[in-house]
Amino acid sequence: MIEEHVLVTPAARLHSLGYFTGLTTDIERYLPALLNADHLSFHPRSEMESDPSWLQLIPYIVLEHAGRLFCYTRGKSGGEKRLHALKSIGIGGHINPVDFKERDPYRAGMMRELAEEVDLRSPFTERILGLVHDPSTPVGQVHLGVVHVLKLERPDVMPREDAVGECGFAYRDQLIEQVSAFETWSQFVLRVMIKN
Repeated sequence: MIEEHVLVTPAARLHSLGYFTGLTTDIERYLPALLNADHLSFHPRSEMESDPSWLQLIPYIVLEHAGRLFCYTRGKSGGEKRLHALKSIGIGGHINPVDFKERDPYRAGMMRELAEEVDLRSPFTERILGLVHDPSTPVGQVHLGVVHVLKLERPDVMPREDAVGECGFAYRDQLIEQVSAFETWSQFVLRVMIKN
C-alpha cells in the first residue's frame, strides 16, 4: 500500500507570525504567509502525525443553512482515530500531491475532501472565518485548520462515508449546550459563531 503524503508547513512559520491557540479571525496576517508555496512541502503522514515541528494544513468546512449548522459524530472509518466518537461541525481533511495537478491545489484538496465525505447538492456562498489551532492535544499539535463557512441555499447534504454518522442540521444555541461533546476545533468555532 502506498503511504499517504500530506501538505505541511513548518511550525516555526506560525511562531514567527504570532503563535495562537483557539480560533483567530486575523486571516490577512496568517493565511497568505502560511499558504506561501515557498514554505510548503509534502511528507509521509505517518511521520507527520507525531512531529510537532510541522503543521498539517487542513481545510475545515462548516456548512450553514438558515442559522443552523451541519453536525455529525465521527465514525470509526474516519482517518483520524484520535477523533472517533466525537461530535464535529467541520468537514475536511489533508491536502495530497494529487491536488497539485490543479491551478489552485489548496482549493482542489478542499473540494475533493468535501466531495469524499458528503454529497452536497445545494448552491452556496463561501467565506473564510479564520484559522484554528489546538496544541493542547496530540492531534492538535500537528494540525492547523483553515475554517471555511459555506452558506447553503438548501439543507441538501447527505453523508458519503461511515465517518460522517448521526448527522443533520441544528441551531447554534442547541449545539453550544452540548459543546463539551465536540472535538476542540468545533468547540472553538462554535464559540465564535454563536456570537455572530
